[in-house]
Amino acid sequence: MKKSVEEDVFIPLYPKSTVEDKSSLRSKFQERRFWSAVKLLSNVVLWDGIVQEHKLCDLGLSKLLNRYLLLNILNTPLGPDNTEKCKKVVACLPERWFQDLKGGSTLPELLNFSQHLLQ
Repeated sequence: MKKSVEEDVFIPLYPKSTVEDKSSLRSKFQERRFWSAVKLLSNVVLWDGIVQEHKLCDLGLSKLLNRYLLLNILNTPLGPDNTEKCKKVVACLPERWFQDLKGGSTLPELLNFSQHLLQ
């Protein structure tokens, strides 16, 4: 899993003006790469309870979400597409990771993503 996250994930960052045209090849490529990374995130967290939680958080949240997915989400104009991306990322996260948190708090690795959701 570590090798896939570190070597196989690539989501190009193009200027917003380039990807606003959903029919452009760059936009389509960027979207395919984003959704491929979301699928990898969902597969990584499926190992919850089998692989040590801190290793999954490091791979799934610190590296995959914060390094790749969040950059794409932040560069996606606010609207239905951005909301859909955020919903899919949230759906990947195991509920168990949040059981011991006190109200209004989140995992440290999710701080930037949480701030985006609040906006």
